[in-house]
Amino acid sequence: MRLFNRFALTAAACLAATAVSAAEVNVYSARKDHLLKPVLDAFTQETGIQVNLLSADATQLLERLKSEGKDSPADLFITTDVVHLHAARTAGILAPVNSAVLTKNIPAKYHDPQGYWFGLSARARVIFYAKDRVKPSELSTMEDLADAKWKGRICVRSSSSSYNQSLMGSLIAHDGEQKAEAWAKGIVANMARKPQGGDTDQIQAVAAGQCDVAIANTYYYGGLQTSAKQADRDAVAKVGLFFPNQDGRGAHMNVSGAGMTISAKNKAEAVKLLEFMAGPSAQKLFAEANSEFPVVPGAKLSPTVEAWGKFKAEDINVAMLGENAARAVLIFDRVGWR
Repeated sequence: MRLFNRFALTAAACLAATAVSAAEVNVYSARKDHLLKPVLDAFTQETGIQVNLLSADATQLLERLKSEGKDSPADLFITTDVVHLHAARTAGILAPVNSAVLTKNIPAKYHDPQGYWFGLSARARVIFYAKDRVKPSELSTMEDLADAKWKGRICVRSSSSSYNQSLMGSLIAHDGEQKAEAWAKGIVANMARKPQGGDTDQIQAVAAGQCDVAIANTYYYGGLQTSAKQADRDAVAKVGLFFPNQDGRGAHMNVSGAGMTISAKNKAEAVKLLEFMAGPSAQKLFAEANSEFPVVPGAKLSPTVEAWGKFKAEDINVAMLGENAARAVLIFDRVGWR
């Protein structure tokens, strides 16, 4: 389902073929199918509303939605982080949703203030460390990783990662642009290798001794802990998770989320699906399928995530991460974070 070119050729035909359905909703999703489909299947089972799913890379879907405009068959756009949600809003792709259920269930800091998009699951971007080379007492804040004591010891992915852009957006919001740029410059100076691979690769590099600490999202750690491969579980057992900034603003948070498109023909069904995904059964599925944090207060954590312990999360509205993304990219370019 994730082969975009094949879907680009067949999506319109598939969606048209199901147009006779009495109740349906068309979803463009940048989330992995195996993480989202259990939620969509549960929605169909509970409501009888058919979900037609088109999956692809977030950037590809954004370009497709821009090209299709108001003629797009898409009713909902689901993606993996705030940077892409903000890009969709500023591109005029999303329409505001007024839902008492969504505003009640989802904390204000996890949705767009005007209702253009809503966070559906949360993750923290934290520090991972080699248990045999780093003591937790040596770690404190994300800013501290720019200190010279970490020179040649840090693994982190490319600045093109929207997760790193969101992290930089958070630092800009909390510390100001000048201090955020100084931090980025320090991280570049402290890298153990050139940025490469995804977040899982950074955690595995710590386990393999290629670096002592890494910056990555929590759910990648959970994915290794619950992997069917013994080698993954053995590797991650060598790596500890540390929530930074616990004496201050708290750990940086990001969300996956969704918004209704301006082209939505099935508005009522789209809102029902959004509300379902913010409900208890869907929140439980999101938490268990991908080791994520539910956005709905009181929703049950997966045993894997619960084992990480309680922590303080930053309290800014995550919409600021997207608003600061363009400045984040400029900072990365200036300091040579490739």
